Amino acid sequence: MHKKLETQLTGLKLGYLLKHYEALAKEAIHKKTSHLEYLHELVRGEWEEKQQRSIQRKIKAAHFPVIKTDTQFKWDWPEKINREQIEYLMHLRFIPEHANVIFLGTVGLGKTHLATAIGYKACLKGYHVLFANAIDVINTLNTAQKQGRLKEELKKYQKPQLLILDELGYLPIDQRGANYLFQVISQRYEQGSIILTTNKAFKDWPTIFNNDSTITSAVLDRILHHAETVLIEGKSYRMKKRIND
Repeated sequence: MHKKLETQLTGLKLGYLLKHYEALAKEAIHKKTSHLEYLHELVRGEWEEKQQRSIQRKIKAAHFPVIKTDTQFKWDWPEKINREQIEYLMHLRFIPEHANVIFLGTVGLGKTHLATAIGYKACLKGYHVLFANAIDVINTLNTAQKQGRLKEELKKYQKPQLLILDELGYLPIDQRGANYLFQVISQRYEQGSIILTTNKAFKDWPTIFNNDSTITSAVLDRILHHAETVLIEGKSYRMKKRIND
């Protein structure tokens, strides 16, 4: 009977039940728990184990360069930062609302850290997340266009419930790159949330999009319609560490 049961549990991929059913059965006999309580304990364990595996898959699929959390952030370093605003965003209410978040500030102030921390927490809560550098998105879509796979590749940026676009504006992009980013942002409008990190004030965004005022206006209109802007001011933390080292 044990062999047959274990074969069936293996076939159903019920790893927790396979590993624990016998020990929990003995425990149930010892504690004189009911059949229903025994079954509940088995199912609870199987459910929690599957949830953990699902979360780990989501974290891996998000492609975070490094895992970061809000508890690791140096809150006392920026000269100006609204901690309450960021802690509110950590509740992730903006994701089901398909709203956006823009982290705006100069280099080395922790914009990517905070964006990653929110994305990581979203994975822990079961959301599908994708982290991507803005230039990498452009290069990926440019390659896909040459290979006749642009539509298919664009879908990869549509599917996640949260897309993190990192370092927008750090490097110049041409007209084709501006068009690609517009397509990504436009197709996610009111369909999925975006967290965007940038070192450019909104008035300077035309320089990001190849000085195309039409695309810039269209992007800002979609990004800012439902958005929370987090302004961070101060000196680069990375530069501080180099000087101290």
